[in-house]
Amino acid sequence: MELIDFLRQTQNEIRKEYQDQMAQPGVESPFPELIFTDIVMRHMADIGMTFDDAETCHFMAKVSGHNVRLSGYAFSEDGDQLDLFVSIYHGSDELCHVPDADTKAIAGHCIQFLQKCVDGKLSSTLDQSNDAWQLVTTIEQSYTELEQIRIYVLTDGQVKTRWYQSRDVAGKTIKLEVMDIVRLFNHWQEGKPRDELQVNFDEVAGGALPCVWIPDEMGEYDYALTVVPGETLRFIYEKYGNRILEANVRSFLSQTGKVNKGIRDTLREQPERFMAYNNGIVIVADQVRLGEAPGGGPGIAWMQGMQIVNGGQTTASMFFTKKKFPATNLRNVRVPAKVIVLKQTNNAQEEMLIADISRFSNSQNKVNISDLSANRPVHVQLEKMANTVYCPDGYSRWFYERANGSYKVMLEREGKTPAGIKRLKDAIPASRRITKTDFAKYHCAWLQRPDLVSLGGQKNFAALMTMIDKDNERYGDELNIESFKNYIAQAIIYKKAYKLINSLFPAFKANIAAYTVAAYSHLYGNQTDLAEIWNQQGIEETMGNRLVSLAHRVNSLLTESANGRMISEWAKKPECWEYVRSKIYFSAQAKTDSLSHD
Repeated sequence: MELIDFLRQTQNEIRKEYQDQMAQPGVESPFPELIFTDIVMRHMADIGMTFDDAETCHFMAKVSGHNVRLSGYAFSEDGDQLDLFVSIYHGSDELCHVPDADTKAIAGHCIQFLQKCVDGKLSSTLDQSNDAWQLVTTIEQSYTELEQIRIYVLTDGQVKTRWYQSRDVAGKTIKLEVMDIVRLFNHWQEGKPRDELQVNFDEVAGGALPCVWIPDEMGEYDYALTVVPGETLRFIYEKYGNRILEANVRSFLSQTGKVNKGIRDTLREQPERFMAYNNGIVIVADQVRLGEAPGGGPGIAWMQGMQIVNGGQTTASMFFTKKKFPATNLRNVRVPAKVIVLKQTNNAQEEMLIADISRFSNSQNKVNISDLSANRPVHVQLEKMANTVYCPDGYSRWFYERANGSYKVMLEREGKTPAGIKRLKDAIPASRRITKTDFAKYHCAWLQRPDLVSLGGQKNFAALMTMIDKDNERYGDELNIESFKNYIAQAIIYKKAYKLINSLFPAFKANIAAYTVAAYSHLYGNQTDLAEIWNQQGIEETMGNRLVSLAHRVNSLLTESANGRMISEWAKKPECWEYVRSKIYFSAQAKTDSLSHD
Protein backbone atom coordinates (compact mmCIF):
# COMPACT_ATOMS: atom_id res chain seq x y z
CA MET A 1 0.00 0.00 0.00
CA GLU A 2 1.23 3.48 -0.89
CA LEU A 3 0.87 6.59 1.27
CA ILE A 4 -1.97 7.99 -0.84
CA ASP A 5 -3.89 4.71 -0.53
CA PHE A 6 -3.41 4.75 3.23
CA LEU A 7 -4.65 8.35 3.39
CA ARG A 8 -7.79 7.51 1.41
CA GLN A 9 -8.40 4.39 3.50
CA THR A 10 -8.17 6.52 6.65
CA GLN A 11 -10.56 9.14 5.24
CA ASN A 12 -13.03 6.42 4.28
CA GLU A 13 -12.87 5.03 7.82
CA ILE A 14 -13.61 8.50 9.19
CA ARG A 15 -16.53 9.01 6.79
CA LYS A 16 -18.01 5.63 7.67
CA GLU A 17 -17.77 6.37 11.39
CA TYR A 18 -19.35 9.78 10.76
CA GLN A 19 -22.26 8.18 8.90
CA ASP A 20 -22.70 5.53 11.61
CA GLN A 21 -22.90 8.20 14.28
CA MET A 22 -25.30 10.31 12.23
CA ALA A 23 -27.55 7.26 11.85
CA GLN A 24 -27.99 7.05 15.63
CA PRO A 25 -31.29 8.71 16.65
CA GLY A 26 -30.99 11.87 18.72
CA VAL A 27 -27.27 12.29 18.08
CA GLU A 28 -25.86 15.72 17.30
CA SER A 29 -23.76 16.06 14.17
CA PRO A 30 -20.26 14.82 15.09
CA PHE A 31 -17.04 16.60 14.18
CA PRO A 32 -15.03 14.63 11.59
CA GLU A 33 -11.95 16.22 13.19
CA LEU A 34 -12.78 14.48 16.47
CA ILE A 35 -13.29 11.13 14.74
CA PHE A 36 -9.83 11.56 13.20
CA THR A 37 -8.43 12.56 16.59
CA ASP A 38 -9.94 9.48 18.23
CA ILE A 39 -8.49 7.14 15.58
CA VAL A 40 -4.99 8.58 15.95
CA MET A 41 -5.10 8.65 19.76
CA ARG A 42 -6.13 4.99 19.86
CA HIS A 43 -3.22 4.10 17.59
CA MET A 44 -0.83 6.07 19.79
CA ALA A 45 -2.15 4.31 22.88
CA ASP A 46 -1.68 0.93 21.19
CA ILE A 47 2.02 1.60 20.57
CA GLY A 48 2.70 3.25 23.93
CA MET A 49 2.99 6.85 22.74
CA THR A 50 0.13 7.97 24.98
CA PHE A 51 -2.07 6.53 27.71
CA ASP A 52 -5.12 4.26 27.60
CA ASP A 53 -8.60 5.72 27.41
CA ALA A 54 -7.65 9.00 25.76
CA GLU A 55 -10.69 11.27 25.42
CA THR A 56 -11.73 13.51 22.56
CA CYS A 57 -12.71 16.99 23.69
CA HIS A 58 -13.44 19.77 21.21
CA PHE A 59 -12.80 23.19 22.69
CA MET A 60 -12.07 26.41 20.84
CA ALA A 61 -12.40 29.94 22.18
CA LYS A 62 -10.72 33.29 22.64
CA VAL A 63 -9.67 33.98 26.23
CA SER A 64 -7.96 37.20 27.33
CA GLY A 65 -7.10 37.98 23.72
CA HIS A 66 -5.55 34.57 23.01
CA ASN A 67 -6.88 31.75 20.84
CA VAL A 68 -7.19 28.52 22.80
CA ARG A 69 -7.90 25.13 21.28
CA LEU A 70 -8.04 21.46 22.23
CA SER A 71 -9.08 18.25 20.47
CA GLY A 72 -8.36 15.60 23.11
CA TYR A 73 -6.41 14.60 26.20
CA ALA A 74 -5.10 11.60 28.13
CA PHE A 75 -3.96 11.19 31.73
CA SER A 76 -1.59 8.49 32.93
CA GLU A 77 -3.09 5.84 35.18
CA ASP A 78 -1.76 7.63 38.27
CA GLY A 79 -2.80 11.05 37.03
CA ASP A 80 0.72 12.48 37.22
CA GLN A 81 1.29 12.76 33.47
CA LEU A 82 -0.85 14.56 30.90
CA ASP A 83 -1.00 14.51 27.12
CA LEU A 84 -2.95 17.16 25.20
CA PHE A 85 -3.91 16.78 21.55
CA VAL A 86 -4.85 19.39 18.98
CA SER A 87 -5.74 18.51 15.40
CA ILE A 88 -5.34 20.03 11.96
CA TYR A 89 -7.81 18.08 9.85
CA HIS A 90 -8.38 18.61 6.13
CA GLY A 91 -10.52 15.59 5.21
CA SER A 92 -9.02 15.46 1.73
CA ASP A 93 -8.25 12.37 -0.33
CA GLU A 94 -5.22 14.18 -1.71
CA LEU A 95 -2.07 14.75 0.33
CA CYS A 96 -1.98 18.23 1.90
CA HIS A 97 1.25 19.87 3.01
CA VAL A 98 1.05 21.65 6.36
CA PRO A 99 3.50 24.56 6.74
CA ASP A 100 5.54 24.65 9.95
CA ALA A 101 4.00 28.05 10.66
CA ASP A 102 0.53 26.45 10.83
CA THR A 103 1.80 23.67 13.08
CA LYS A 104 3.45 26.15 15.44
CA ALA A 105 0.32 28.30 15.52
CA ILE A 106 -2.02 25.43 16.39
CA ALA A 107 0.42 24.13 19.01
CA GLY A 108 0.48 27.65 20.43
CA HIS A 109 -3.31 27.59 20.79
CA CYS A 110 -3.03 24.37 22.81
CA ILE A 111 -0.28 25.88 24.96
CA GLN A 112 -2.57 28.83 25.62
CA PHE A 113 -5.31 26.39 26.64
CA LEU A 114 -2.93 24.93 29.21
CA GLN A 115 -1.79 28.38 30.36
CA LYS A 116 -5.36 29.63 30.83
CA CYS A 117 -6.19 26.50 32.82
CA VAL A 118 -3.25 27.13 35.15
CA ASP A 119 -4.11 30.83 35.49
CA GLY A 120 -7.71 30.02 36.40
CA LYS A 121 -8.99 32.16 33.55
CA LEU A 122 -10.79 29.30 31.83
CA SER A 123 -12.59 27.90 34.86
CA SER A 124 -13.86 31.38 35.72
CA THR A 125 -15.50 31.76 32.31
CA LEU A 126 -16.73 28.23 31.56
CA ASP A 127 -20.13 26.85 32.45
CA GLN A 128 -19.99 23.57 34.36
CA SER A 129 -22.00 21.90 31.59
CA ASN A 130 -19.16 22.50 29.12
CA ASP A 131 -17.46 19.31 27.93
CA ALA A 132 -14.06 20.69 28.93
CA TRP A 133 -15.08 21.83 32.43
CA GLN A 134 -13.77 18.86 34.41
CA LEU A 135 -10.49 18.79 32.50
CA VAL A 136 -9.97 22.52 32.99
CA THR A 137 -10.61 22.39 36.73
CA THR A 138 -8.49 19.25 37.15
CA ILE A 139 -5.50 20.89 35.44
CA GLU A 140 -5.97 24.05 37.50
CA GLN A 141 -6.13 22.16 40.80
CA SER A 142 -3.46 19.52 40.19
CA TYR A 143 -0.99 21.26 37.90
CA THR A 144 1.79 21.34 40.49
CA GLU A 145 1.54 17.55 40.85
CA LEU A 146 1.99 16.81 37.14
CA GLU A 147 5.39 15.28 36.43
CA GLN A 148 5.22 15.36 32.63
CA ILE A 149 3.14 17.22 30.03
CA ARG A 150 3.22 16.65 26.29
CA ILE A 151 1.36 18.35 23.46
CA TYR A 152 0.78 16.43 20.22
CA VAL A 153 -0.34 18.08 17.00
CA LEU A 154 -2.28 15.54 14.92
CA THR A 155 -2.87 16.05 11.22
CA ASP A 156 -3.99 14.17 8.13
CA GLY A 157 -1.54 16.32 6.18
CA GLN A 158 2.23 16.07 5.77
CA VAL A 159 4.56 18.24 7.84
CA LYS A 160 8.21 19.10 7.45
CA THR A 161 9.12 19.21 11.16
CA ARG A 162 7.80 16.65 13.66
CA TRP A 163 9.69 17.65 16.82
CA TYR A 164 9.82 21.15 18.26
CA GLN A 165 11.70 22.79 21.07
CA SER A 166 10.06 22.34 24.46
CA ARG A 167 8.13 25.25 25.94
CA ASP A 168 7.69 26.41 29.52
CA VAL A 169 4.31 26.91 31.18
CA ALA A 170 4.25 27.96 34.83
CA GLY A 171 7.63 26.39 35.53
CA LYS A 172 6.97 23.07 33.78
CA THR A 173 8.56 21.86 30.56
CA ILE A 174 6.04 21.07 27.83
CA LYS A 175 7.23 18.74 25.06
CA LEU A 176 5.87 19.29 21.54
CA GLU A 177 5.71 16.84 18.66
CA VAL A 178 3.61 16.07 15.59
CA MET A 179 1.87 12.92 14.38
CA ASP A 180 1.18 13.49 10.68
CA ILE A 181 -0.24 11.12 8.09
CA VAL A 182 3.27 10.13 6.93
CA ARG A 183 4.36 9.14 10.43
CA LEU A 184 1.09 7.27 10.92
CA PHE A 185 1.61 5.45 7.61
CA ASN A 186 5.18 4.54 8.53
CA HIS A 187 3.95 2.99 11.76
CA TRP A 188 1.35 0.95 9.89
CA GLN A 189 3.69 -0.04 7.06
CA GLU A 190 6.68 -1.02 9.13
CA GLY A 191 4.78 -2.69 11.92
CA LYS A 192 7.56 -1.46 14.23
CA PRO A 193 6.85 2.04 15.55
CA ARG A 194 9.94 1.55 17.70
CA ASP A 195 12.04 2.17 14.56
CA GLU A 196 11.69 5.83 15.55
CA LEU A 197 13.55 5.12 18.77
CA GLN A 198 17.06 5.98 17.60
CA VAL A 199 19.93 6.98 19.89
CA ASN A 200 23.25 8.42 18.69
CA PHE A 201 25.63 7.97 21.62
CA ASP A 202 28.27 10.18 20.02
CA GLU A 203 25.78 13.01 20.48
CA VAL A 204 24.10 12.14 23.79
CA ALA A 205 27.03 10.56 25.66
CA GLY A 206 30.01 12.31 24.09
CA GLY A 207 31.19 9.15 22.38
CA ALA A 208 30.49 5.49 21.76
CA LEU A 209 29.74 3.39 24.85
CA PRO A 210 32.69 1.06 25.62
CA CYS A 211 31.48 -2.50 25.31
CA VAL A 212 32.34 -6.16 25.20
CA TRP A 213 30.89 -7.28 21.87
CA ILE A 214 30.04 -10.93 21.21
CA PRO A 215 28.82 -11.33 17.62
CA ASP A 216 27.19 -14.28 15.88
CA GLU A 217 27.33 -16.59 18.88
CA MET A 218 23.59 -17.23 18.70
CA GLY A 219 21.35 -17.46 15.68
CA GLU A 220 18.69 -15.16 17.13
CA TYR A 221 20.78 -12.27 18.43
CA ASP A 222 24.15 -10.60 18.92
CA TYR A 223 25.21 -9.64 22.42
CA ALA A 224 27.10 -6.88 24.24
CA LEU A 225 27.88 -5.68 27.75
CA THR A 226 28.26 -1.96 28.35
CA VAL A 227 27.77 0.85 30.86
CA VAL A 228 25.37 3.76 30.25
CA PRO A 229 25.94 7.17 31.92
CA GLY A 230 23.06 8.20 34.16
CA GLU A 231 22.66 11.55 32.42
CA THR A 232 22.40 9.78 29.06
CA LEU A 233 19.70 7.46 30.37
CA ARG A 234 17.82 10.46 31.78
CA PHE A 235 17.99 12.25 28.42
CA ILE A 236 16.73 9.20 26.53
CA TYR A 237 13.73 8.88 28.85
CA GLU A 238 13.05 12.60 28.61
CA LYS A 239 12.99 12.36 24.82
CA TYR A 240 10.95 9.18 24.39
CA GLY A 241 9.13 8.74 27.70
CA ASN A 242 7.47 5.37 28.31
CA ARG A 243 7.94 4.44 24.66
CA ILE A 244 11.52 3.49 25.49
CA LEU A 245 9.96 0.95 27.89
CA GLU A 246 7.54 -0.27 25.21
CA ALA A 247 8.32 -3.95 25.68
CA ASN A 248 8.89 -3.65 29.40
CA VAL A 249 6.12 -5.10 31.51
CA ARG A 250 6.90 -2.79 34.42
CA SER A 251 6.66 0.78 33.25
CA PHE A 252 7.55 3.15 36.03
CA LEU A 253 4.49 4.27 37.97
CA SER A 254 5.54 6.35 40.97
CA GLN A 255 8.35 7.37 43.28
CA THR A 256 6.50 6.36 46.41
CA GLY A 257 7.30 2.65 46.52
CA LYS A 258 10.06 1.20 48.66
CA VAL A 259 12.32 0.17 45.79
CA ASN A 260 11.93 3.41 43.87
CA LYS A 261 12.70 5.38 47.01
CA GLY A 262 15.90 3.38 47.37
CA ILE A 263 16.94 4.15 43.79
CA ARG A 264 16.12 7.81 44.28
CA ASP A 265 18.04 8.06 47.55
CA THR A 266 21.13 6.39 46.06
CA LEU A 267 21.08 8.79 43.11
CA ARG A 268 20.94 11.78 45.45
CA GLU A 269 23.23 10.68 48.25
CA GLN A 270 25.71 8.13 46.83
CA PRO A 271 25.71 8.47 43.02
CA GLU A 272 29.21 7.03 42.71
CA ARG A 273 27.95 3.77 44.28
CA PHE A 274 24.93 3.41 42.03
CA MET A 275 26.64 0.91 39.73
CA ALA A 276 27.67 -1.22 42.70
CA TYR A 277 24.15 -1.27 44.15
CA ASN A 278 22.08 -1.54 40.96
CA ASN A 279 21.57 -4.75 38.99
CA GLY A 280 21.46 -2.79 35.75
CA ILE A 281 19.19 -2.78 32.76
CA VAL A 282 18.52 -5.03 29.78
CA ILE A 283 18.29 -3.35 26.38
CA VAL A 284 16.91 -4.91 23.22
CA ALA A 285 17.64 -3.21 19.88
CA ASP A 286 16.81 -3.94 16.26
CA GLN A 287 20.09 -2.53 14.96
CA VAL A 288 23.41 -1.41 16.48
CA ARG A 289 26.29 0.42 14.84
CA LEU A 290 29.73 -0.05 16.39
CA GLY A 291 32.41 2.62 16.62
CA GLU A 292 35.56 3.34 18.56
CA ALA A 293 35.13 4.15 22.24
CA PRO A 294 36.90 7.26 23.62
CA GLY A 295 39.60 5.13 25.27
CA GLY A 296 40.04 2.86 22.27
CA GLY A 297 38.43 -0.49 21.70
CA PRO A 298 34.92 -1.27 20.46
CA GLY A 299 31.98 0.90 21.43
CA ILE A 300 28.26 1.18 20.70
CA ALA A 301 27.81 4.36 18.68
CA TRP A 302 24.17 4.10 17.60
CA MET A 303 21.02 2.07 18.23
CA GLN A 304 17.72 1.79 16.43
CA GLY A 305 14.58 0.27 17.88
CA MET A 306 16.02 0.59 21.38
CA GLN A 307 13.84 -0.81 24.14
CA ILE A 308 14.55 -1.26 27.82
CA VAL A 309 12.88 -4.57 28.63
CA ASN A 310 14.13 -4.81 32.19
CA GLY A 311 15.10 -1.95 34.47
CA GLY A 312 12.25 0.40 33.68
CA GLN A 313 12.14 1.73 37.23
CA THR A 314 15.86 2.45 37.15
CA THR A 315 15.52 4.33 33.87
CA ALA A 316 12.52 6.42 34.83
CA SER A 317 14.03 7.15 38.26
CA MET A 318 16.88 8.98 36.52
CA PHE A 319 14.39 11.34 34.90
CA PHE A 320 11.97 11.87 37.78
CA THR A 321 14.63 12.20 40.49
CA LYS A 322 16.47 14.86 38.52
CA LYS A 323 13.19 16.62 37.77
CA LYS A 324 12.04 16.64 41.38
CA PHE A 325 15.49 17.32 42.85
CA PRO A 326 17.39 19.44 40.28
CA ALA A 327 20.58 19.41 42.38
CA THR A 328 20.95 15.65 41.77
CA ASN A 329 24.18 15.07 39.84
CA LEU A 330 23.84 12.18 37.41
CA ARG A 331 27.18 12.70 35.69
CA ASN A 332 28.93 10.31 38.08
CA VAL A 333 26.19 7.70 37.82
CA ARG A 334 26.87 4.62 35.71
CA VAL A 335 24.33 1.92 34.92
CA PRO A 336 25.45 -1.56 33.78
CA ALA A 337 23.60 -2.71 30.69
CA LYS A 338 23.18 -5.95 28.80
CA VAL A 339 22.43 -5.29 25.12
CA ILE A 340 20.71 -7.83 22.88
CA VAL A 341 20.56 -7.09 19.16
CA LEU A 342 17.71 -8.99 17.54
CA LYS A 343 18.23 -10.90 14.31
CA GLN A 344 14.69 -12.22 13.89
CA THR A 345 12.74 -11.40 10.75
CA ASN A 346 9.42 -12.66 12.11
CA ASN A 347 7.75 -9.96 14.20
CA ALA A 348 5.65 -12.37 16.25
CA GLN A 349 8.67 -14.54 17.14
CA GLU A 350 10.62 -11.39 17.91
CA GLU A 351 7.98 -10.17 20.35
CA MET A 352 7.90 -13.58 22.02
CA LEU A 353 11.68 -13.49 22.41
CA ILE A 354 11.44 -10.05 24.01
CA ALA A 355 8.78 -11.31 26.44
CA ASP A 356 10.99 -14.26 27.39
CA ILE A 357 14.01 -11.99 27.87
CA SER A 358 11.94 -9.85 30.24
CA ARG A 359 10.69 -12.89 32.10
CA PHE A 360 14.11 -14.41 32.71
CA SER A 361 16.13 -11.22 33.25
CA ASN A 362 17.36 -10.70 36.78
CA SER A 363 16.07 -7.61 38.56
CA GLN A 364 16.61 -6.04 41.94
CA ASN A 365 12.83 -5.73 42.19
CA LYS A 366 10.18 -8.42 42.38
CA VAL A 367 8.59 -9.10 38.99
CA ASN A 368 5.27 -10.90 39.03
CA ILE A 369 5.08 -13.68 36.47
CA SER A 370 1.50 -12.52 35.80
CA ASP A 371 3.00 -9.38 34.27
CA LEU A 372 4.83 -11.45 31.65
CA SER A 373 1.97 -13.58 30.57
CA ALA A 374 1.98 -13.97 26.80
CA ASN A 375 2.86 -17.64 27.31
CA ARG A 376 0.30 -18.30 30.03
CA PRO A 377 -2.14 -21.12 29.20
CA VAL A 378 -5.20 -18.87 28.99
CA HIS A 379 -3.61 -16.74 26.27
CA VAL A 380 -2.15 -19.69 24.38
CA GLN A 381 -5.55 -21.39 24.44
CA LEU A 382 -7.41 -18.25 23.36
CA GLU A 383 -5.02 -17.86 20.43
CA LYS A 384 -5.46 -21.52 19.48
CA MET A 385 -9.26 -21.30 19.64
CA ALA A 386 -9.32 -18.10 17.60
CA ASN A 387 -7.23 -19.77 14.91
CA THR A 388 -9.42 -22.86 14.68
CA VAL A 389 -13.00 -21.84 15.58
CA TYR A 390 -14.93 -20.27 12.71
CA CYS A 391 -17.94 -18.00 13.02
CA PRO A 392 -21.35 -19.49 12.17
CA ASP A 393 -20.95 -18.42 8.53
CA GLY A 394 -18.15 -21.00 8.26
CA TYR A 395 -15.84 -18.43 6.66
CA SER A 396 -14.88 -15.65 9.04
CA ARG A 397 -13.21 -15.83 12.44
CA TRP A 398 -11.78 -13.76 15.26
CA PHE A 399 -8.09 -13.10 15.95
CA TYR A 400 -6.47 -13.16 19.39
CA GLU A 401 -3.25 -11.15 19.34
CA ARG A 402 -1.16 -12.96 21.92
CA ALA A 403 2.05 -11.31 20.66
CA ASN A 404 2.11 -7.64 19.75
CA GLY A 405 1.94 -7.12 16.01
CA SER A 406 1.01 -10.73 15.22
CA TYR A 407 -2.17 -9.69 13.38
CA LYS A 408 -0.18 -7.75 10.80
CA VAL A 409 2.40 -10.53 10.59
CA MET A 410 -0.40 -13.04 9.93
CA LEU A 411 -1.80 -10.92 7.11
CA GLU A 412 1.59 -10.62 5.43
CA ARG A 413 2.64 -14.24 5.99
CA GLU A 414 -0.62 -15.89 4.95
CA GLY A 415 -1.89 -13.26 2.52
CA LYS A 416 1.39 -12.94 0.58
CA THR A 417 -0.14 -10.76 -2.18
CA PRO A 418 -2.34 -7.62 -1.99
CA ALA A 419 -5.30 -9.67 -3.19
CA GLY A 420 -4.55 -12.38 -0.64
CA ILE A 421 -4.26 -9.84 2.17
CA LYS A 422 -7.61 -8.34 1.15
CA ARG A 423 -9.26 -11.76 1.28
CA LEU A 424 -7.80 -12.36 4.73
CA LYS A 425 -9.01 -8.97 5.93
CA ASP A 426 -12.50 -9.86 4.73
CA ALA A 427 -12.37 -13.10 6.70
CA ILE A 428 -10.57 -11.69 9.75
CA PRO A 429 -11.20 -7.92 9.82
CA ALA A 430 -9.31 -5.68 12.21
CA SER A 431 -12.59 -5.12 14.07
CA ARG A 432 -12.34 -8.77 15.20
CA ARG A 433 -8.79 -8.47 16.49
CA ILE A 434 -8.61 -8.77 20.28
CA THR A 435 -5.46 -7.95 22.24
CA LYS A 436 -4.66 -9.28 25.70
CA THR A 437 -5.69 -5.99 27.31
CA ASP A 438 -8.88 -5.93 25.21
CA PHE A 439 -9.78 -9.38 26.52
CA ALA A 440 -9.21 -8.21 30.09
CA LYS A 441 -11.37 -5.14 29.52
CA TYR A 442 -14.31 -7.01 28.01
CA HIS A 443 -14.20 -9.82 30.55
CA CYS A 444 -13.78 -7.65 33.65
CA ALA A 445 -16.66 -5.43 32.58
CA TRP A 446 -18.89 -8.50 32.24
CA LEU A 447 -17.62 -9.72 35.63
CA GLN A 448 -19.00 -6.43 37.01
CA ARG A 449 -15.65 -4.85 37.82
CA PRO A 450 -15.82 -1.56 35.89
CA ASP A 451 -13.63 0.00 38.57
CA LEU A 452 -10.79 -2.30 37.47
CA VAL A 453 -11.43 -1.55 33.79
CA SER A 454 -11.23 2.17 34.58
CA LEU A 455 -7.74 1.71 36.02
CA GLY A 456 -6.43 1.38 32.47
CA GLY A 457 -5.29 -1.43 30.22
CA GLN A 458 -2.18 -2.68 32.02
CA LYS A 459 -3.47 -2.44 35.59
CA ASN A 460 -6.77 -4.05 34.67
CA PHE A 461 -4.92 -6.81 32.84
CA ALA A 462 -2.69 -7.48 35.85
CA ALA A 463 -5.76 -7.56 38.12
CA LEU A 464 -7.47 -10.11 35.88
CA MET A 465 -4.37 -12.32 35.82
CA THR A 466 -4.39 -12.29 39.62
CA MET A 467 -8.09 -13.19 39.63
CA ILE A 468 -7.41 -16.07 37.23
CA ASP A 469 -4.61 -17.35 39.48
CA LYS A 470 -6.91 -17.38 42.50
CA ASP A 471 -10.10 -18.74 40.90
CA ASN A 472 -9.15 -22.26 39.89
CA GLU A 473 -12.78 -23.35 39.80
CA ARG A 474 -13.62 -20.91 37.02
CA TYR A 475 -10.33 -20.84 35.11
CA GLY A 476 -8.54 -24.04 36.12
CA ASP A 477 -9.80 -26.29 33.35
CA GLU A 478 -8.54 -26.11 29.80
CA LEU A 479 -10.48 -23.63 27.70
CA ASN A 480 -13.29 -25.25 25.72
CA ILE A 481 -15.13 -24.01 22.66
CA GLU A 482 -18.19 -22.94 24.66
CA SER A 483 -16.08 -20.75 26.96
CA PHE A 484 -14.26 -19.25 23.99
CA LYS A 485 -17.56 -18.36 22.31
CA ASN A 486 -18.80 -16.79 25.56
CA TYR A 487 -15.69 -14.62 25.75
CA ILE A 488 -16.26 -13.48 22.17
CA ALA A 489 -19.91 -12.73 22.99
CA GLN A 490 -18.73 -10.53 25.86
CA ALA A 491 -16.45 -8.74 23.41
CA ILE A 492 -19.37 -8.22 21.00
CA ILE A 493 -21.49 -6.73 23.80
CA TYR A 494 -18.74 -4.36 24.93
CA LYS A 495 -17.86 -3.27 21.40
CA LYS A 496 -21.51 -2.56 20.57
CA ALA A 497 -22.02 -0.69 23.84
CA TYR A 498 -18.98 1.47 23.18
CA LYS A 499 -20.12 2.18 19.62
CA LEU A 500 -23.52 3.33 20.86
CA ILE A 501 -22.01 5.38 23.68
CA ASN A 502 -19.38 6.94 21.44
CA SER A 503 -22.06 8.90 19.59
CA LEU A 504 -24.07 9.84 22.68
CA PHE A 505 -21.60 11.37 25.10
CA PRO A 506 -18.82 13.92 24.61
CA ALA A 507 -16.47 12.67 27.32
CA PHE A 508 -15.58 9.75 29.62
CA LYS A 509 -16.90 7.28 27.05
CA ALA A 510 -14.59 4.48 28.20
CA ASN A 511 -15.81 4.78 31.79
CA ILE A 512 -19.46 4.99 30.76
CA ALA A 513 -19.03 1.93 28.53
CA ALA A 514 -17.38 -0.15 31.26
CA TYR A 515 -20.03 0.79 33.82
CA THR A 516 -22.88 0.29 31.35
CA VAL A 517 -21.74 -3.24 30.47
CA ALA A 518 -21.20 -4.03 34.15
CA ALA A 519 -24.66 -2.69 35.01
CA TYR A 520 -26.19 -4.71 32.18
CA SER A 521 -24.45 -7.84 33.44
CA HIS A 522 -25.68 -7.06 36.96
CA LEU A 523 -29.29 -6.63 35.84
CA TYR A 524 -29.60 -9.01 32.91
CA GLY A 525 -26.54 -11.27 32.97
CA ASN A 526 -28.43 -14.39 34.02
CA GLN A 527 -30.99 -13.82 31.26
CA THR A 528 -28.43 -13.16 28.52
CA ASP A 529 -27.92 -15.93 26.00
CA LEU A 530 -24.24 -15.54 25.13
CA ALA A 531 -24.42 -18.52 22.77
CA GLU A 532 -27.08 -16.73 20.71
CA ILE A 533 -24.95 -13.57 20.56
CA TRP A 534 -22.12 -15.71 19.19
CA ASN A 535 -24.49 -17.29 16.66
CA GLN A 536 -25.74 -13.90 15.51
CA GLN A 537 -22.31 -12.22 15.83
CA GLY A 538 -24.27 -9.26 17.13
CA ILE A 539 -26.95 -8.20 19.59
CA GLU A 540 -30.70 -7.81 19.24
CA GLU A 541 -32.29 -4.37 18.98
CA THR A 542 -33.89 -4.85 22.41
CA MET A 543 -30.48 -5.30 23.99
CA GLY A 544 -29.15 -2.24 22.19
CA ASN A 545 -32.04 -0.17 23.52
CA ARG A 546 -31.38 -1.42 27.04
CA LEU A 547 -27.70 -0.51 26.74
CA VAL A 548 -28.55 3.02 25.57
CA SER A 549 -31.06 3.47 28.39
CA LEU A 550 -28.54 2.18 30.91
CA ALA A 551 -25.79 4.40 29.52
CA HIS A 552 -27.82 7.55 30.13
CA ARG A 553 -28.52 6.51 33.71
CA VAL A 554 -24.92 5.47 34.30
CA ASN A 555 -23.69 8.82 33.00
CA SER A 556 -26.02 10.66 35.37
CA LEU A 557 -24.97 8.55 38.34
CA LEU A 558 -21.27 8.93 37.61
CA THR A 559 -21.65 12.69 37.29
CA GLU A 560 -23.69 13.19 40.44
CA SER A 561 -21.51 10.92 42.59
CA ALA A 562 -18.20 12.40 41.39
CA ASN A 563 -18.93 15.62 43.31
CA GLY A 564 -16.75 17.70 41.02
CA ARG A 565 -13.98 15.14 40.76
CA MET A 566 -12.69 13.97 37.40
CA ILE A 567 -15.07 11.16 36.45
CA SER A 568 -12.23 9.09 35.01
CA GLU A 569 -10.52 9.18 38.42
CA TRP A 570 -13.66 8.58 40.47
CA ALA A 571 -14.58 5.62 38.23
CA LYS A 572 -11.43 3.79 39.39
CA LYS A 573 -12.76 3.50 42.94
CA PRO A 574 -14.69 0.41 44.08
CA GLU A 575 -16.92 2.86 45.97
CA CYS A 576 -18.00 4.33 42.64
CA TRP A 577 -19.24 0.99 41.36
CA GLU A 578 -20.92 0.28 44.69
CA TYR A 579 -22.80 3.57 44.38
CA VAL A 580 -23.89 2.98 40.78
CA ARG A 581 -24.88 -0.61 41.48
CA SER A 582 -26.96 0.39 44.50
CA LYS A 583 -28.80 3.12 42.63
CA ILE A 584 -29.65 1.42 39.38
CA TYR A 585 -32.02 -1.50 39.34
CA PHE A 586 -34.66 -3.31 37.37
CA SER A 587 -38.17 -2.37 38.45
CA ALA A 588 -39.63 -5.66 39.60
CA GLN A 589 -43.15 -4.23 39.59
CA ALA A 590 -42.98 -3.19 35.96
CA LYS A 591 -43.94 -5.66 33.29
CA THR A 592 -41.62 -3.92 30.82
CA ASP A 593 -37.89 -3.56 30.57
CA SER A 594 -37.95 -0.12 32.15
CA LEU A 595 -35.01 0.80 34.35
CA SER A 596 -34.97 3.09 37.33
CA HIS A 597 -32.51 4.80 39.57
CA ASP A 598 -33.05 6.53 42.90
